[in-house]
Amino acid sequence: MKNQKMNKVALVTGASRGIGKAIAKILSRCGYRVFICARNKDDLQTTASEIGAEGFFVVDLTDANACKSLIDYVVNVAGSIDILVNNAGAYVYSPVEKTKEIDIDNLLNLNIRAVFLLTKYAVDNMKSNKWGRVVNIGSISGVVGEANASLYSMTKSALCGFAKALALELAEYNITVNNINPGWVETELAENAVVDSDFSYQEEIDMIPQKRFIQPEEIANFVKYLVSEEAKGMTAQSISLCAGLSAG
Repeated sequence: MKNQKMNKVALVTGASRGIGKAIAKILSRCGYRVFICARNKDDLQTTASEIGAEGFFVVDLTDANACKSLIDYVVNVAGSIDILVNNAGAYVYSPVEKTKEIDIDNLLNLNIRAVFLLTKYAVDNMKSNKWGRVVNIGSISGVVGEANASLYSMTKSALCGFAKALALELAEYNITVNNINPGWVETELAENAVVDSDFSYQEEIDMIPQKRFIQPEEIANFVKYLVSEEAKGMTAQSISLCAGLSAG
């Protein structure tokens, strides 16, 4: 089984830190051939060295041409791409009437367009291999909504429909498509989001049923399951990993 995993090639976007780093690390430990990308070269190089990544790519995924270049790079170096984890994303906390157009463009391009394009280019290779796994990291905000984050909520809710439609399209090729929708996660991104919000860290904790933030490793372990052969029957799903936030 380990040899089979070592032959599987995984690409994790936004993997220099936080959730993406945790996902890349656990997949590498499990024996997958892991490639990572992010915008920060120094952080990316450090992560690549720590986890033993087969390759890394410094890229701005809001550039549509970069999405194709990234997939081409992985396929040319590794020979295929079997697992795509669309983790890269951005967050904006702002009332709808005060949301800047530059933020609208950035979130639509990164949270939606890049996910679609990366999947578009990766799926062609997966279909030829009759095997593939696509995992999108969404957000609980795309499931239950978040006041003053309507732009972010909109982009993440789009992933739910994307997973359902694409899973139907690719089912006969043994390719699964699923979303993980985290709640508050103990990352630098979450810390910055709390600072930008109208609530303190403790107030955010008090609103979570389990009174805690999710750890990046929890999401990474779920990704590990979703890309495994044991999860071949799970597709078109959007699963909330949110310490109870989705309960209401």
